[in-house]
Amino acid sequence: MSREAVARWLRLVEADAELSAYLIGVDRDRLAAHLARQLAAGGQAFDGWPGLPEAQRRRAADYLAGVLTPGDQAVISQVAASFRAGLEASCPGLLPERATALVVAALARLVGGGGDRAGRLALLAVLGRVHRRYRLRPEHGPLVGAALAPVAPRLCPPQVGWERRWRRAWALIERAAGRVGDGPAFWPAEVVGRDLAAQGIVILTVRPSRRLPFRPGQAVPVSLPQHPGRWRWYCPANAPRPDGTVELHVRAVPAGTVSRTLVHEVRPDDLLHLGPPVDIGLSLPTVPDQPRDLLLVAGGTGLAPLRALVEQVAAAPAGRRVTLVVGVRTIADLYDAITLDKLDQAHSWLTVVPAFSHDPFVTPAEQGDALSLGLYHHRCGQHLYVCGPPAMLDLARQLLPATGIPADRIHLPTIH
Repeated sequence: MSREAVARWLRLVEADAELSAYLIGVDRDRLAAHLARQLAAGGQAFDGWPGLPEAQRRRAADYLAGVLTPGDQAVISQVAASFRAGLEASCPGLLPERATALVVAALARLVGGGGDRAGRLALLAVLGRVHRRYRLRPEHGPLVGAALAPVAPRLCPPQVGWERRWRRAWALIERAAGRVGDGPAFWPAEVVGRDLAAQGIVILTVRPSRRLPFRPGQAVPVSLPQHPGRWRWYCPANAPRPDGTVELHVRAVPAGTVSRTLVHEVRPDDLLHLGPPVDIGLSLPTVPDQPRDLLLVAGGTGLAPLRALVEQVAAAPAGRRVTLVVGVRTIADLYDAITLDKLDQAHSWLTVVPAFSHDPFVTPAEQGDALSLGLYHHRCGQHLYVCGPPAMLDLARQLLPATGIPADRIHLPTIH
């Protein structure tokens, strides 16, 4: 495992603009071999890169900690086998074998309390669908908990008050099961395309094993074999396609284990899992009384669900006019420019407005943050959809109610 971990770590370091410069002149094979020996001997701290400044050393250590998290396939296989043996002894056939590894990792993560609110909601969307799919009942809770208790410490820190934590987790899963509807709990998906679109941003095209029944504007939980139990929300950037492929826009977040792996490590032919699509407040009405004009304001990779809405309108314009404001810091950050330009040229009803918050060289009409330029382009009667980073959404929640736009025409994501 240590050699595989070091190889993954070195790929992360090489892809990091801050760290890659310090690899110039370094014997990478020697560095990797030294670190592999250190890990094989039981060491866990980062060591062996002379001359690396302290700030960069901490960054390299964070990457190493990420690849050493208990996501190793051998560990997951052993834990899943032990969990399954315990569960089969008390309740044979409750869960299919193919789902065991994903389920046990997600359960352990939920009981351990790891992750932020959005991550826990993604976990619950998947586990709620597991509960519903396999017809679990209240009496199954103690049996699943008893099978999980001996193996959970291998996937998350040892827990104080296990029984109380498990009862709370099971109650959350039962509640989620009542909200998620019917269907598969997860879809294996093969990565069929990868485009490193900008520094730290990748566009992945994936093909689920079965068609994913999503609508534009919905969010989908995503998990990787390297980090089972860690589910993160991503919005498809496309309307449903004839070939069933789904496009995901991913930005590598400094503290984001899943996002960093998706951006820096995942390649075509790799496998990941998609969870059940969930409405987050960004979908168009399924039966609109009258097609409304749209103002779409995107920040960063918040562009993904709004671009999907543009594709949905393109399939049936119905007289709508759409203005899409795309906010980035500088022109180098406009990662999806070619696709946006094609959409803008192909549809007379669409206007694409770039908004550059930190680029003094663009035209004055394109300078400013996305929200400010969006409100400048707002026209009476439009429905306003906003998606972007948390700070942008927090500002939108404070600012938009004071603009006079009716509340029922303002659409913000409920998960961020």
